[in-house]
Amino acid sequence: MYKILANDGIDQSAELKLVELGYSVDTNHYQGEELDKMIQEVDCIIVRSATKVREALIDKALVTNQLKLVIRAGVGIDNIDHVYAKEKGISVRNTPNSSSDAVAELAIGHMFALARHIYISNVTMRQGLWNKKHYKGFELNGKTLGLVGFGRISRSVAKKAMALGMNVIYDDIMGQSDSMTECKFVGKDELLKQADIISLHIPFIKSVGAYLDEADFNNMKKDMVVINTARGGVVNENALLKALDSGIVKMAALDVFEEEPTKDNRVLSHDLISLTPHIGASTIEAQARIGEETIQVILETLS
Repeated sequence: MYKILANDGIDQSAELKLVELGYSVDTNHYQGEELDKMIQEVDCIIVRSATKVREALIDKALVTNQLKLVIRAGVGIDNIDHVYAKEKGISVRNTPNSSSDAVAELAIGHMFALARHIYISNVTMRQGLWNKKHYKGFELNGKTLGLVGFGRISRSVAKKAMALGMNVIYDDIMGQSDSMTECKFVGKDELLKQADIISLHIPFIKSVGAYLDEADFNNMKKDMVVINTARGGVVNENALLKALDSGIVKMAALDVFEEEPTKDNRVLSHDLISLTPHIGASTIEAQARIGEETIQVILETLS
């Protein structure tokens, strides 16, 4: 019987299905020395963003050589030292097809929250304030949305944005895409000059650093809105705060942070930032799809 550790949890229907298929599933969350011990006793570990599978943990698994598979129940694998794991004969997989619409809807949701001041008026009204004259918003219809990256999630955002009457441009490391020709590839420089709203959908690569840094904010169109539902680090938070305070950036929305959970009170208390706690894929439907895709990966790898 193969043993599976879902260290950051798993959709209940997927757990039950795996048990029916004859797998042993542990959904407890382990940390530190407990995780070091458990990693030696399982054939597969499933993680989300909370658990980091770094070289030191992989080395613990190599003591018994039982671990065969690491699954990131989500899109990015930046919390896994995947190159090192593969060098040691451990397969690393993710579930890239399951959460695109969920993340895309959150990005669009943040756009509405900023455009109509929903995020901040929800707070001030509970404080007893009636700031009707303060909250003059703007319409998304007719605005230019600049997408950073043009993968599954970004294309889902594009479809929803165009349905709202937005014009869509994008920058992607792979250059112009053959899909969705109604969206225009412009490259980074033009995107910073043309977009009214930027939404980022790229992984964070430490050697590359932030896509939006201080120099980029200084070169962008004034009164830009920035949305990051991708990964902490692709936007330099210090540079973003400076750009917000100087008026270069009109407003921002963050679902991901350089440190999670974020403890930066400058971010947490800023009136011009709409905040969510890394919930891009946190929908009932997305988690069910992630569970189904996870099962398929396990069957392909361990059966």
